[in-house]
Amino acid sequence: MTATLPAVPQGTLMIQGTTSDAGKSTLVAGLCRLARRAGARVAPFKPQNMALNSAVTVDGGEIGRAQALQAIAAGIEAHTDLNPVLLKPNSDLGSQVIIHGKARMNLNARAYQDYKPLAREAVLQSYARLRERYDTVFVEGAGSPAEVNLRANDIANMGFAEAVDCPVVLVADIDRGGVFAHLIGTLACLSESERARVKGFVINRFRGDRTLLEPGLEWLEKQTGKPVLGVVPYLHGLTLDAEDMLPGAAHSGAQAGGEVLRVVVPALPHISNHTDFDALRAHPQVDFTYVRTGETPGAADLVILPGSKNVRDDLAWLRAQGWETALARHLRYGGRVIGICGGMQMLGRAIADPHGVEGEPGAVAGFGWLDYETELTREKTLKNVTGALALEGAEPARVTGYEIHMGETRGRALETPALRLAQEGAGASRPDGACSVDGQILATYVHGLFDTPEACTALLRWAGLAAARAVDYPALREASLERLADTLAASLDLERVFGVIR
Repeated sequence: MTATLPAVPQGTLMIQGTTSDAGKSTLVAGLCRLARRAGARVAPFKPQNMALNSAVTVDGGEIGRAQALQAIAAGIEAHTDLNPVLLKPNSDLGSQVIIHGKARMNLNARAYQDYKPLAREAVLQSYARLRERYDTVFVEGAGSPAEVNLRANDIANMGFAEAVDCPVVLVADIDRGGVFAHLIGTLACLSESERARVKGFVINRFRGDRTLLEPGLEWLEKQTGKPVLGVVPYLHGLTLDAEDMLPGAAHSGAQAGGEVLRVVVPALPHISNHTDFDALRAHPQVDFTYVRTGETPGAADLVILPGSKNVRDDLAWLRAQGWETALARHLRYGGRVIGICGGMQMLGRAIADPHGVEGEPGAVAGFGWLDYETELTREKTLKNVTGALALEGAEPARVTGYEIHMGETRGRALETPALRLAQEGAGASRPDGACSVDGQILATYVHGLFDTPEACTALLRWAGLAAARAVDYPALREASLERLADTLAASLDLERVFGVIR
């Protein structure tokens, strides 16, 4: 976009939402890209995130995947200060608590409320460092500030905004319905000082004739005394990393005509880093399906077992859903299987958790299709990696990804690795994962396996798509960020949005 952008003031602006998935992450990403275009040194920030999609940072820590995407939008390297508190749920009641990129403990929801004052210190330390290094910080809230049951020691929404004295813009998703009730109701749940902190509204995911919306916008402004800073249209087809939730559509069909590869992934209850499959969902020759609870897996060329935050529980879920029988049948008829991280661990003979890393100490039998065993460890492996596929009979294909796992795997199957990863030392490499003797199963600890065009194409050919075309997922993501920024520039009153920053 060639239009001149207004100057971006130095300071902080916080984006909060009336609901989860209102569009906070996307709005912050777009604002970061616009501020970058305007020449500002800008950084995203999320004080507290709860997500199972994460990324490895340049300083060797772990943050939410959405903040890594926002860092790309801002043109900076992802580091742990962008998301100082990350909660990774491993059950309905508890989460692994990650502070400044490192796993500290597992806490249930009530115990975490008592821990919040310490988490608050980590948040304020990271924010102070960002303010020293960057001109402008766009902060993303979590969930909704209307969650009055979580107000004590809040560090995710208004508690943070009050602590650092920053303005807030409230975003609401009109596609859900009830957008005016969401905004009015959220304001009603805030204290007087918090309501004063809200400087305006953004209506997100609007479809239709804007003139039909105008009477409602006028009513909203009259009722609240606060301006509507913009109405953002529903943007179809954006290729952006999701913060946590699985895509609303479980199926992503291939384009009509030509050869198609059918790919199936079980939607595990504790699925993690499902962004691994974004490149496949965007591929025009891939018919991709998530199979959810109670659904029967259909015929497939490739089944991928994804990462998991609770491997033993998700393995039990797979067995209860009939996946062990389905996978055996799939392999018997010549299908291919890939296991990534937790999925790799499931493919071995056994998974032991002697320290109770993911629940009660104990061990379970794996599917047993690869000759190795895994022991979960207290220390988490966090690495950004580069290397190449080591598929027999294929040219090496470049891989760029990351490792996030709490486990060590040992066994004879690892003598036939799936990847060769670079390590320190001239020309040095190390093996990763395993390939089965019959060539039907591939297992790896590396996330981002399909993100490079070379690796994605090689793996699709290995799985049976002989004429696989190269699709550059990072380029698709970059184009989506540019499209998002163009749309925000056209649909927001940027003079007023940037004007509230201080």
